[in-house]
Amino acid sequence: MYATDAGPGSVAVADFNNDARLDIVTTNYKSDSVSVLLGYGNGSFAHQITYSTGSEPRFVAVGDFNNDTQMDIVVANRVSSTISVLVGYGNGSFADQITYPAGTEPWSVAVSDFNNDIRLDIVVANSGSNNVSVLLGYGNGTFSNITTYSTSSGPLSVVVSDLNNDTRMDIVVANTGEQNVGVMLQETIIGLGNAKTFVAGSGSDLRCLAVRDMNNDKNLDMVIANYGSKTIGILLGKGDGTFANQVTYSTDSGPNFVAVDDFNNDTHLDIAVANYNSKSVGMLLGNDNGTFTAQTSVGTRFPSAPFVLAVGDLNNDGRSEIMVAHDGSDVVHILIAYDVGSLTNQITYSTGSYPIAVAVGDFNNDTHMDIVVANHNSQTVSVLLGYGNGTFKNQTTYSTGSGPISIAVGDFNNDTQIDIVVANEYDNSVSLLLGYGNGTFANQKMYATDAGPGSAAVADFNNDARLDIVTTNYKSDSVSVLLGYGNGSFTDQITYAAGAGPTSIAVDDFNKDGRLDIVVANADSNNVGILLGYGNGSFADQKTYSTGSGPIYVAVVTL
Repeated sequence: MYATDAGPGSVAVADFNNDARLDIVTTNYKSDSVSVLLGYGNGSFAHQITYSTGSEPRFVAVGDFNNDTQMDIVVANRVSSTISVLVGYGNGSFADQITYPAGTEPWSVAVSDFNNDIRLDIVVANSGSNNVSVLLGYGNGTFSNITTYSTSSGPLSVVVSDLNNDTRMDIVVANTGEQNVGVMLQETIIGLGNAKTFVAGSGSDLRCLAVRDMNNDKNLDMVIANYGSKTIGILLGKGDGTFANQVTYSTDSGPNFVAVDDFNNDTHLDIAVANYNSKSVGMLLGNDNGTFTAQTSVGTRFPSAPFVLAVGDLNNDGRSEIMVAHDGSDVVHILIAYDVGSLTNQITYSTGSYPIAVAVGDFNNDTHMDIVVANHNSQTVSVLLGYGNGTFKNQTTYSTGSGPISIAVGDFNNDTQIDIVVANEYDNSVSLLLGYGNGTFANQKMYATDAGPGSAAVADFNNDARLDIVTTNYKSDSVSVLLGYGNGSFTDQITYAAGAGPTSIAVDDFNKDGRLDIVVANADSNNVGILLGYGNGSFADQKTYSTGSGPIYVAVVTL
């Protein structure tokens, strides 16, 4: 954990001292300052250096405003209705702020070259005056007076991109007051068009958005799930950053999620919709011109509300199937296409009570994917072997510890067969079930963890070519590391302190030293913790980074 001034809100990263290591800058809205933390390149940072800003700084962005190849800082000051520009010296320090008037209550800033003069300019979203301000840069760290452009009510967030492929930067604004998005296209080399908003209609309660080319004109279109008005909305894109008026199609009650694919193998994109309130999945078949047939129900109505959809070709027949996850159900449904324009009735597979986690692998070496499910209330895992055509055998169950909550697979005894590891929430253990390679598994071996294991991950932490296990322990605010011997057995746990209520864990090399590190989401302390690995199976104390309230899941991606 690294201290800042009071009320850190927005954060940006850049190399402020030209040492090829990323540094951090935060706004501190309660202390009217920004904090700069210089990075050492090993996942740790120097103590903050603070610089004064205007009153209540809410957002920070970085760029080279005076063309000296050094990174500078711009801050939106909400209460003083200004922006502050702090020019960097290239050694991690900055000049005193220069302030410029903005609109009322500026909340967000973005940086780009709007007039193609190779000098960075600034755009500011002014939540109190319902407009954006553009300040053109002179290339020496100073800026012109503002030019304002009207938006809808309450613009809070602004981003910049070329939306209509004319090599000019355009602006997108999120307007919270009227619940819409405004698009401002640059019409001349130094001007911006009026904001264009695209709304779903009164009372629509937008739940989900997908973007695809629905009418095959090479322009992206929008597909919207309107939960409140019980419709699917189609907004066809014109390729110039604008969209046609929404065309709506009725659905069953409570459309909550949409998925787009070619479900009937006619090369035209179709829409599947999860109808939460009517407990059904609907299908709108595409005509390749942006119009769709009326909704038809897929299969039968479900016992529980469909919450999310996923699509993919599970049986290698060249057609996408629909996987339906439900809110409060003990089954997952797979809807398999079997004829052009239609789908089979749902196929359900029983599991144990309250299936809470799932993983896949080829457990019997027949090149077909199988499923394993952790059943929290029945203290078992279910293994469903796949036939390779999208169907599965009835489950075979294996006992685990009490309250299995997380599951992972890997080869823990180096016999080339896939094994299963399960975190057991209530008896503070992990269970290992060694696979025989024919789809069956040995009885569990149990290893102790700290109290309340929740999330489990596997990796080789000590570089011995043997898989190890790490778990979060949310009742004891710790993580447990169990090093593998490569024969299906493990050392006693080594525990490391985490934040309060750790719920999720992931593994990667965060400081590029060739050693695996751990990141953990600490739900009750509103942060994530990084534990840097030494490459021998041990880890440094965690360093924490603030997040929003109650982080419950963490994943690692390369940006």
